[in-house]
Order: sequence, then structure tokens, then C-alpha cells
Amino acid sequence: METSDLTARQIYQQIKDNPSRARFGFGKKAILVNVDLQKAYTRTDLFKTAYETDPNQLEWVNRLATAFRSLGWPVVWTSVAFMESGEDCGIWGTRTDTPDSLQNIKFGSERAEFDERLDIDQKRDVIYCKKMPSAFFETALQSLCVWHKIDTLVVTGGSTSGCIRATAVDSLSRGYRTIVPEECVADKHESYHFANLTDLAIKYADVLETQDVLDWLFQQGAE
Repeated sequence: METSDLTARQIYQQIKDNPSRARFGFGKKAILVNVDLQKAYTRTDLFKTAYETDPNQLEWVNRLATAFRSLGWPVVWTSVAFMESGEDCGIWGTRTDTPDSLQNIKFGSERAEFDERLDIDQKRDVIYCKKMPSAFFETALQSLCVWHKIDTLVVTGGSTSGCIRATAVDSLSRGYRTIVPEECVADKHESYHFANLTDLAIKYADVLETQDVLDWLFQQGAE
């Protein structure tokens, strides 16, 4: 195992400046999957479970959503919420039982609500409630991708080390080109965030600046 005195942020910057792997690249048609951008994880002024990395994250996500809709491509929003009993959280909810615990994000609660700053089209966009880290796990996301003949996933949201990573790994495992816009994902601590961006970039996804993703989308619209 290699050792280093560099921080996770510095290691990520090195990888970003000097990529060690070829990019997977974009395909022909993409889907935007926005993972758990709900108040429990975005409203740092309300909940200690929330986090912020790029202060403009939600603005970037909204710009991506607008670009996807202009192409007629699908936009997906996921959130997590559980029954009053918490039984649908399974063993994942057994480690703690406090008001901030995962299984206590109840249906109808403020923690379960999408952040009001998001531009969600309730008629056109697809909304899934998921129970586990990956947006693919026991949701209809795979079927949606097949229906739309998708070959590329663009994944935003949080957390980078949890649900973003799980979704990206599942995406690659299903044969999709996977794109993670850097400014559009967030985590509780920079160490987890940048360590996982590094790992994603090396193994499972293309980690790109959001403007690069937007430029590609605009190019598709111009063709």
C-alpha cells in the first residue's frame, strides 16, 4: 500500500491535473439522476445531517436539469423516507436511534422534503423514493433507462462517499457510461469527499467540471 503525507484534496487535485486513466466519455443519450437532494442533507441551517461542499451546488443541478429537459431527456430525483416503524430501513437503521438517525427520516417530515431551491418539474420529471444507498436498488431506474435507450448516467447529489458512490458503481456495473459533475456532489467532510472523487475518477466514472457536462449537452442540442 502506498503512503502519502498529502491530504485527500491534494491527491484528488493531482489526479485531476494528471489523469492516470482514459475517460469513458459520453455516449449518445444521457439521463440525469439527482440523488437525495432533500432537506435532511442540504439544509445545513436546519439539520446537522446536512452538508455543503460547493455553495452553488443546487444552482448547477438546476442548470443541468434545464439542459436535459430541453433535449427531451429524462430527469430523475430520488429521496429517502421511511415508515413510522422504520422497518423498511432494515438493518441499516439499527446502529443508532436518535432524531437524526436515517430511519427517522419519516414520510411527510421536513427532513424528507426536497430542497425548495430545486427546480423540479412535477409533470415531466421522475421521482423515486429509495431505501438504500444506490438509486438503482429496488427502484424502476433500470427500466426507465432501458425505455429511454440510455447509455450515459450523469449523477448529482450526496453523499459523495455514500449514495453517489453506490449509484456510480451500480451504473458502471450495468454497462452505463457514468459522469459525476464535480460541483454537483457533496459530503460531510472534505476527506471523504475528495477521497471518493479520486476513487471514482480512477475506477468507476468520469469526474468532470459541470461546465464540461453542460457544454456537451448544449452541443447535442445544436446538432
